[in-house]
Amino acid sequence: MSGQAGAAVIAAAMAALREIGGLTGIHEAMPLQAASPYATIEAGLESDWSHKSGSGRETRLTVTLRDQGERPTRLRGLAAEVAAALEEIGPELEGWRLVTLNFVRSMTVAESAGRWALTIDYRARMLAD
Repeated sequence: MSGQAGAAVIAAAMAALREIGGLTGIHEAMPLQAASPYATIEAGLESDWSHKSGSGRETRLTVTLRDQGERPTRLRGLAAEVAAALEEIGPELEGWRLVTLNFVRSMTVAESAGRWALTIDYRARMLAD
């Protein structure tokens, strides 16, 4: 069952982010070639969140937005759209029930001159169906 919870929340997040018109693509890993701005989605650390009568997982969902420009202004606007889209993820995921999806932190960094990355971390808690 390990890893399945992460895959389920990634699938739901990818579907939600496809509704954002300003992104050129949504990827599960860093693409070799992609036009800016685009997003990558990863589910990292996964831990047990079971209870007495059922199985559960807690996982970290990371959305990274990348863009080019003199300032990260467009990325900040896209980050707000990402947050709104993720709030719309329903509780029913494939094989799991999403109990909570909470914002943890975000950070904007200059990867190089004119290249920006904005990373947003969420904590997802899920119970197995």
